[in-house]
Amino acid sequence: MSYSVQNIRNVCLLGHSGSGKTALAESLLYMTGATERMGRGPDGNTVCDYDPEEIKRQISISTAVAPLEYKGCRINVLDTPGAFDFAGEVMEALRAADAAIIVCSAKDGISVGLEKAWKFCEERNMPRFIYISKTDEENSDYNETFNALRERFGNKIAPVVVPIWDESKHVTGIIDVLNKRAYEMQNLKRTEIEVPEDKLDVITEFNDALKESVAETSEEFMEKFFGGEDFTYAEMIQGLRQGVRENSLFPVLCGSAVNCMGSLMLMDNIVDLLPNPMEGNYHKATKSDGETEEFVVSPGGVPTAFVFKTISDQYGKYSFVKILSGSITPDMPMVNARTGAQEKLGRLYVMRGKKATEVKELSCGEIGAIGKMDKVKTGDTLCDARKVVALKNIPFAEPCYSVAIVPKTRGQEDKIAQGLNKLNEEDLTFTVTNNAETHQMVLSGSGDMQIDVLVSKLKSRFNVEAELKPTRVPYREKIRKTVQKQGRHKKQTGGSGQFGDVWIRFEPNPESEEMVFAEEVFGGSVPRNFFPAVEKGLREACIHGPLAGYPMVNLKAVLYDGSYHPVDSSEIAFKTAAQLAYKAALPEANPVLLEPVGELKVTVPDNYMGDVIGDLNKRRGRVMGMDPTDDGEQIITAEVPMAEMGSYAIDLRSMTQSRGAFTFHFVRYEDCPPAAQEKAIAEAKALAEKE
Repeated sequence: MSYSVQNIRNVCLLGHSGSGKTALAESLLYMTGATERMGRGPDGNTVCDYDPEEIKRQISISTAVAPLEYKGCRINVLDTPGAFDFAGEVMEALRAADAAIIVCSAKDGISVGLEKAWKFCEERNMPRFIYISKTDEENSDYNETFNALRERFGNKIAPVVVPIWDESKHVTGIIDVLNKRAYEMQNLKRTEIEVPEDKLDVITEFNDALKESVAETSEEFMEKFFGGEDFTYAEMIQGLRQGVRENSLFPVLCGSAVNCMGSLMLMDNIVDLLPNPMEGNYHKATKSDGETEEFVVSPGGVPTAFVFKTISDQYGKYSFVKILSGSITPDMPMVNARTGAQEKLGRLYVMRGKKATEVKELSCGEIGAIGKMDKVKTGDTLCDARKVVALKNIPFAEPCYSVAIVPKTRGQEDKIAQGLNKLNEEDLTFTVTNNAETHQMVLSGSGDMQIDVLVSKLKSRFNVEAELKPTRVPYREKIRKTVQKQGRHKKQTGGSGQFGDVWIRFEPNPESEEMVFAEEVFGGSVPRNFFPAVEKGLREACIHGPLAGYPMVNLKAVLYDGSYHPVDSSEIAFKTAAQLAYKAALPEANPVLLEPVGELKVTVPDNYMGDVIGDLNKRRGRVMGMDPTDDGEQIITAEVPMAEMGSYAIDLRSMTQSRGAFTFHFVRYEDCPPAAQEKAIAEAKALAEKE
């Protein structure tokens, strides 16, 4: 059935890994009859974690969509991964959602995942609830968590649902603060109970806190509140709605996904307080003339859909879309704003986990999927030809962790490349490059966990086993003094012999990275027609320097003398002679190794500054500056040798409890210090012996 845009809510679940997002989605599906039984993560039978990798690891790896119907509303729940390696999936969900529910466990309080989720919402002005999960588990403390939230975010934190607990701190039920009603769960059914006598004070206390939050949403309410007047129920709802939409108020709910406590109340509040797609995220669109305008979500507009995610697995390819204007039907012709090409839409589906249900139409505000759109990628905007606009791309973080990937069986490089290419359709946050200099296929992503999942998927989906190795550093070599040497090649065999004789001067040339060849031959001691052969011999030799076989740069070679034989001299003989001169001269020309240095920008909270800078010093880094950001963080800029950055993504995570982020870009080559040079030469020799 099709829903009008006013009756749709698109909500993403955000939060730290293990805070209970997937279990919450499962309980919402069960309580609304969308599923017949409650799945459990450890049993591998939840709706949202259906990928074999998710079942094996018992964590969410990709965003799943779980639509459900409640009180005449369609609620599309987007369950996102909490592990930071899969933050790209969270970015996709944030683009499709109009509001967020940040799940935080009553056992862990304010976690890094909650901080990050909060920051994502702040950047997007996204309305949000906070849901305190696991309130009935051992060692959980609702009060401590709620107080920590109030301390961090102030009076904007509005308690809407609070737990009831007995003497032994065991949570037995929940209280609806606004309506002052109490409920408990009996066999996964909600039953209303009398409000316990000893909890009346608690209700009054939280109800006052709620009124205080509502009072802050308007001048009129503020006056009423300070005048000691009570708000009516309608005013409370109006104040809450407005506060949620303006981000001046963040309702806090709680419950337990395992026994579904609090799940119905959460859905009541989603329907009553969270914005529909017309009131939700506003979008910026670029028109065909390059102008940017605000995109208005409207059911009566020309059809426009944004592709926020792609799944490309053994069952086929699905492009997940959010309909931002008008409605779409199968076979409808639409223009892809990125390519300008017209695409005929495939079949349309509503996805629930991995289950695809075919539909005849997707209307404004809906989230669905289009089948078999081969040329469509994540981030594309599909439009009506009458109005072609491109919505802003999804802001994925740059890959910061690189490894070399090789097949376990020789000759399967192509198979790995094809597999990764296919996986790249689903996950745009990693890149694959063939480094011509180090002869490695380099896989870059957000961390070791993401890379590990990719290697597993290569095996399970494409039947190719891969190994990971550290990436090699592309060193260079140069000389620091001028040396001249003779290269003489003479060979006498039965017939005509071979003869080439050259004198070449090798000198440092900082002006050019490429080798510069010049000649100062007088009196034809080396005939002109052999000059190209000499140059070719030297260019081939420059591929390997004298220290560790790295390419030679900043070199000038001047041919200034030599001799030849009218019969035995040939191009090959002069080419060989030039290479002999190179081999004789360069070890005496004070060669040095050059290492690549990059600019590192690390963003960390103030209190980690000392650790991060101390660590950079150990990595031979030079700190160039520090800039404070608006939200209590610092951006440290430093120059660091590439050789010291291999494990930085993982090390920074452990130093800052995953709060730090960085980018690293190559800047230039610099002379390698003696200790680092010795190490690099030893490694190059060991590698050459192995190969």
